[in-house]
Amino acid sequence: MLGQFSLRVYELALSIPPGRVTTYGAIARAAGGGPMASRSITSILGKAPNPRAIPWHRIVYAGGKVWLDSEHEATRLKMYKKEGIEITPKGKIKNFEEIFYDFTE
Repeated sequence: MLGQFSLRVYELALSIPPGRVTTYGAIARAAGGGPMASRSITSILGKAPNPRAIPWHRIVYAGGKVWLDSEHEATRLKMYKKEGIEITPKGKIKNFEEIFYDFTE
């Protein structure tokens, strides 16, 4: 059973619309967490009832930096392309400020 904060984190992650991205910090703030809560988001989501349903590619680091490891890079880049999200050669979202989702919409 998830606690209230964890359940809220899970619900927020599932609500990120296609073609938009958010940050770990934005999820933590929207869920009611304090300044250090963003460090727990990955762990919380990894223990979610259905972690495969989470749009992990839509959750990025502050400033639009994306996580691309050798195992998942090709898949993630296809997902970004499908949603119209452009990634620079340095691994950042090209128009991050325009597509950033802060849960206030």
